[in-house]
Amino acid sequence: MENITANQLKTKGISLIEKHLTRNREMVITVRGKERFVVMDMQHYNYLRECELDAALHETRADYEAGRFVAETVEEHIQRITK
Repeated sequence: MENITANQLKTKGISLIEKHLTRNREMVITVRGKERFVVMDMQHYNYLRECELDAALHETRADYEAGRFVAETVEEHIQRITK
């Protein structure tokens, strides 16, 4: 993953981001020497979100199969979580 500085971004703008993203899926923007932001194209972002949702679904199925869930009414649920 490549890094660019906030100052480089200020002077070169979107063209700098586009240039870096043709070679890498992600890039890091540093501010005063510290990594602060990650930039990626929407296709890669959507892929990562899909992976995140797949992982959550897998975790939920594992919890269900292991019996780690509560069956209750909406009212019971609200009462339980507000205690």
